[in-house]
Amino acid sequence: MSIRWIFILIFIFSISLTTFSQYRAPLYLKATERTERDKMHVRILENIILKNLQKSLSDDTEENWQSAFQAMEVVDFKNDFTWQKMQEALSSALFQSVDFQRHVLETAFALYPDQFIHEVTAIMRNTQDPKIFAMCGVYLLKSKQDPQFILQTLDRSFSDSMKDNLILLMLKNELKQTENQKDAKEFLPSLLSPSFLPSQIVMFSFQRKNRDYPGLVMVRNRNGTFVKDTSGNYFSVPQLARGIANLPFFLTKGNTPQGIYKMFGFGVSGSQFIGPTANVQMGMPVEISKSKFLGTSQPGDSDWKIEDYASLIPASLKSFQPLYEVWYAGLAGRNAIISHGTTIDPELYKGKPYYPMTPTEGCLCTKEFWDGKLTYSDQQRLVSALLKAGGAHGYVVVIELDDEQRPVNTEDLLPFLNKF
Repeated sequence: MSIRWIFILIFIFSISLTTFSQYRAPLYLKATERTERDKMHVRILENIILKNLQKSLSDDTEENWQSAFQAMEVVDFKNDFTWQKMQEALSSALFQSVDFQRHVLETAFALYPDQFIHEVTAIMRNTQDPKIFAMCGVYLLKSKQDPQFILQTLDRSFSDSMKDNLILLMLKNELKQTENQKDAKEFLPSLLSPSFLPSQIVMFSFQRKNRDYPGLVMVRNRNGTFVKDTSGNYFSVPQLARGIANLPFFLTKGNTPQGIYKMFGFGVSGSQFIGPTANVQMGMPVEISKSKFLGTSQPGDSDWKIEDYASLIPASLKSFQPLYEVWYAGLAGRNAIISHGTTIDPELYKGKPYYPMTPTEGCLCTKEFWDGKLTYSDQQRLVSALLKAGGAHGYVVVIELDDEQRPVNTEDLLPFLNKF
């Protein structure tokens, strides 16, 4: 995208806040034409995945292999050749850099659950890096290995330092989670009440615990009522909160953490995968200053405490632990989570539960279809709904409803919405 177009879009967004009720993205993207997408897919397979993995693994070729791993995740590609290379990489991972270990473990988690238990167990038993240990732990947990074995190894390997390492504490909490945890539906009356984040525009993203299934995004006005469409129905569009690797919220590129985010306007991404449709800018506690997050001048603006974040949570919700995921994710260093559209070819994920939506690196993503020009956009509809509510200034709340194995729909929420 040229600098000229970026300035044009910024100008359009600035005047749209007061003069437009429907937003339209104006650009044409040749890279999204079907023929261009097909050529790109071939280039990724031949020049990034297969060519890079044909190089012998060494310190000098780590980056080549890492590029191949990332591409495999994006295009959801694996075959007998890549399986052999993954086995080689995992078997020798302890002799490679920590960055290399992170990339190969992420790809194993995304594409090869259950298939490298022996290799990942060996890495977990020998690593001294907390994040690598956590990635091994969640891989083995996903592969139905005994949580007690992982906990015992964790206590033995990091007995002296675990209390000071947030990622390891989050892993320990993940391992101890029980099947009978309360669903969010018990807390929905308080979450949807006008007294929660009063007088604020709020974008709610309702999700399932299994992020393979799309969630649903809705918009609440400052007066506490939810935006409706021209037919008088509640506005909503599907929204995916799944990271490309489907990792837990406390790890880099993991799924979108639950909790409260600051919403502070529209932006335009320069990423070829996000595209030029307006995105919603979001900030996490710790990532941005207390004054910006809370909307009032705060002493010690960068000296965040959990009480600062919890000041937004009413007494009836303070015990609802999922709302604190975003706090811990911010402490763990996650950042740059926004709500955006997509130019990624949805056909890459045909057969997945979230098709035709596309996963991200941990953001909230709505459905868009491109074929040179934009042919359909839920992101445009979301932007228009926010404009109708008064703009993208307020808060975003991400919350998992339950563990039903299906997408979220408005019928799940109507009994609670109609109360208000």
